[in-house]
Parts: sequence; structure tokens; C-alpha cells
Amino acid sequence: MTVTSDFTQKLYENFAENTKLRAVENAVTKNGLLSSLEVRGSHAANLPEFSIDLTKDPVTNQKQSGRCWMFAALNTFRHKFINEFKTEDFEFSQAYTFFWDKYEKSNWFMEQIIGDIEMDDRRLKFLLQTPQQDGGQWDMMVAIFEKYGIVPKAVYPESQASSSSRELNQYLNKLLRQDAEILRYTIEQGGDVEAVKEELLREVFNFLAVTLGLPPQNFEFAFRNKDNEYKKFVGSPKEFYNEYVGIDLNNYVSVINAPTADKPYNKSYTVEFLGNVVGGKEVKHLNVEMDRFKKLAIAQMQAGETVWFGCDVGQESNRSAGLLTMDSYDFKSSLDIEFTQSKAGRLDYGESLMTHAMVLAGVDLDADGNSTKWKVENSWGKDAGQKGYFVASDEWMDEYTYQIVVRKDLLTEEELAAYEEKPQVLLPWDPMGALA
Repeated sequence: MTVTSDFTQKLYENFAENTKLRAVENAVTKNGLLSSLEVRGSHAANLPEFSIDLTKDPVTNQKQSGRCWMFAALNTFRHKFINEFKTEDFEFSQAYTFFWDKYEKSNWFMEQIIGDIEMDDRRLKFLLQTPQQDGGQWDMMVAIFEKYGIVPKAVYPESQASSSSRELNQYLNKLLRQDAEILRYTIEQGGDVEAVKEELLREVFNFLAVTLGLPPQNFEFAFRNKDNEYKKFVGSPKEFYNEYVGIDLNNYVSVINAPTADKPYNKSYTVEFLGNVVGGKEVKHLNVEMDRFKKLAIAQMQAGETVWFGCDVGQESNRSAGLLTMDSYDFKSSLDIEFTQSKAGRLDYGESLMTHAMVLAGVDLDADGNSTKWKVENSWGKDAGQKGYFVASDEWMDEYTYQIVVRKDLLTEEELAAYEEKPQVLLPWDPMGALA
């Protein structure tokens, strides 16, 4: 049907005569949409008190970068470090892992480019759209830890480019698209692709070293804890990881909740082209029902360990108040609009996907051991939420959380067997391939 002027005039007149909508119009145009529709009662219903509360450490700040997945992973190590070594506060260097992830992603991109993909293939266009970006997945972070280790933030501090990565990404992607053309031309001409690729990687390395700083291969680090005990380390980043973190990351698995018809539960999945370190850990997920998903997260926290998780943080989110709840804003009463799409529908129709990784640092359980709300440690600094911490309602977790990382020993034998099976390969643009 064509939109006629008579139809539009009828809509105009109906709105003009609706006193409720005119009042809402005045509020929204003056104060903004969400500020006008905020539900006051959602604050009182989600107070920040939890039956399991694992940390009150000061939060970190990823600033103007998309490193949430790194911050979340390093924060899980950080709490362990602070507790074990009795420090007031401590951070591992997020800029250090950022450098090596950018370097490895560049090599990963080049490897895909020299593969057997035609110029008109949608897969090639997908790769060229964003050759690399800040985001990532848990298994990609593991690949960096295993190959390069970690260092304290004091040893490799932030740079302008790590704290605000837009320029870095703009020119690194510009360089990589140029490299893609060079590599494809070299293949067409029968040239030495590996030799050309090595020269291109040299340019990438130099660019990263200039913008982020040359990362250390060996370093010294010393500190005093709250008991005034002096500790000193001398060695490599991998040795530092082994001595001060020492977690076997092969004992952890990615568990997702994707209730779409193409992903049966209790099966494992991977995503085409998703990765960073060639030859490193494969990105792999076990899909389970949401009730089981939450029980696994609770079990890990009951054992005293925080949980890395991925979600769609912008949905129903009150950033200033630190609330992730389904009743944060009232569209129905004010605008007669109701959002009824299911979680599966939002995934299938492009309304939702994983956009952010944070840490589950606590949970409130009822008398039957069921979750009612969750404590979330963010990486947006102390001014977002309640000193950097958020509260997520249980209903919000059901609808907008997609991934957790838990210990293998929490899985049943059947779940572990399903995870270990050869995974189904999802298309590169599948929502479960979204980078936090």
C-alpha cells in the first residue's frame, strides 16, 4: 500500500487530539526518551545486596575502546591475585593483551584472505568489511594468554591508542585492506605469498609498536602487600602468568544460550572465520537451556569464583543507575508500545546479539536456591552504575545474556561429551559469532 496524504493526515489529527501523547511529547522532547520513561520502582526492586557477593574491588575502565572481553577476563584473574597476595588493588595490563591480539588478528585476516575465496563471495566481503576490531571471544583471549602470557599494568601502561582506539582501528584496517589486495595480486601472479605476507606483518608490527608501545619480553616487578611483605618477580610474561595466576585455562569452557531453531541444545558450535591466533585455541560453544545456564554460573560462584559472561548490555539498560532490568522503562503506559519479541526472535531478526562482556561477581538466591538478581562488575569506570557495579534482574539475564565461561568439572558427563564433539560450523555472520 502507498502511504497517502489522507492516511497521514488522519494520523496527525489522532495524535494532536490525544492528550496523553501530547503530555509525553512535552516530557520526551525536553528530557529525552529514556529519562522520561524511566520507572522509579525498578530502583527499589533491585537493591545491590546479594546472598553471594564475591568482590568489592574497585572497578576498571576500558575507556574509549572495545576491550571489554579482555577486561572481564583479566578481572577474573585480578580478584584472585588481590585475594591471594593481599594487595589493596591491582590490575593486569589490558594494553599488553591488546597489542598481541591486534598483531595476531592481522595475521589471522591475511590467512583467510589467501584462502580459496572468490572476489564475489559474501564471505570475502564480510572479511573486508572489518578486517579486525577491538572485540573478541573468551577462547580468543585464552589463545593470547597461552602464547604471550600477561604483565602488570605498571609494566606496560595504557597509551593514547589503547584508551581511545578509533584512530588505531581506522588506519590498521586501511592497511589490512591494502594488504589484502597485495596478497591476492601476488597469488594471481604466482609470487611468493609467504615472503610478501612476512613483509606486510612487519609493517603491522611496527605500526602497533609505535601506537601502543613495544611490549616487554622480560621484566622486573615488585610490590608490598597489606602485611608489608615484599615480593619481586624477574622473568617473562608467560612465567609471570604461571607464577601469579597459574590457572589451567583448558579446564574452562564457553557455554551459550541460543534458543533458535538452528541450534539444538546440548550440541557444540563454532563460527567460520572467528579467531585470532592461527593454530591457537578454537572458539567453541556448548548450547544449553537457560535454567541450566544459570545453574552453572551459580555453582561456580558458590565455589568462590567469579564468572566471565557476555550479554547485550544496551538492552533495557539504565547506565547511570547501574540497572539491567526488564522494567527499567515503561513504553506501554506512555506510548502504547509493547515489545513482545522472544529471545529467539530477537536473534533471528537482528534485534539482539552479544555486545559486551563483564563479570558476574555475585547473585541473590531465594530459599529454594533460585536466582533473583545478579551482581555485575563492569569495566566502564566508577562513575557508571554504583561505583562501577550493576544489578541485573533474573528476567533480564534470561532475555539478554548469551554466554558464560565455567569450569569443565561443573558440567555433567553428557554435557562434557557434547562439548568435546566436533562442533557444527555456523556462518561468519551468525549472532553467536558476535564479538564482545
